[in-house]
Amino acid sequence: MTAPTSTATQTALSTVPQWQPATWEDYLDNRDAPTPERVRLFFNSKYLFVDMGSEGINHARVSDLFTLLFFIWFNSRPEQKADSLGRCLIEKPNKRAASPDLVLYIGEGVPQWQSGEPRRIDLNQWRVPDLVGEISDTTLATDLDEKKQLYADLEIPEYWVIDIQGKRVFGFRLQENGKYQQYANSVALEKVSISLLERTLERLSEETNISAASWFAQQIASLNTD
Repeated sequence: MTAPTSTATQTALSTVPQWQPATWEDYLDNRDAPTPERVRLFFNSKYLFVDMGSEGINHARVSDLFTLLFFIWFNSRPEQKADSLGRCLIEKPNKRAASPDLVLYIGEGVPQWQSGEPRRIDLNQWRVPDLVGEISDTTLATDLDEKKQLYADLEIPEYWVIDIQGKRVFGFRLQENGKYQQYANSVALEKVSISLLERTLERLSEETNISAASWFAQQIASLNTD
């Protein structure tokens, strides 16, 4: 889901793309104001981040690639129920909000929209996702800092940051102390290593995201026979 922003905030934040001091009411004003721009909103600890503008080619290609990887993984495990809700606005009312590029639910308790309800995930009503991810083209610094803290505060069990320019994938698992610890193997996608995700990402230098996903499917097939 995308959210709107006011004209005044558009002007201020388009020239200074950084976290700004704000209240929850400021966040709501941005969320509910009409605008033709595509906007992603993040709010945590009295700070607001507005990510404006449409996706670029590289961002869209990588985002779709990782959605394809989710499909391939769970298609090989039909007994596991999973739902991909990437870019949907997630809220912990009066406290936190985020619009992750990747949102993955595994098992039961997947959010369901009912007629007349807001088109976002209310964490007072639904459980948190099992995994969220950010596709980092121009936002790597904040994805590894403020947004990582935001997702830890939301108690998201697993967080990925996909660095487009560096062709790197950072995987984090939430610890009992409420902090993320970097790891080598995914928990949500059992047996999938971060290095395998990076090798798949690297293939975009010479291939399409669909052919890279096909290569990933071949690697997954070999994992399933081990």
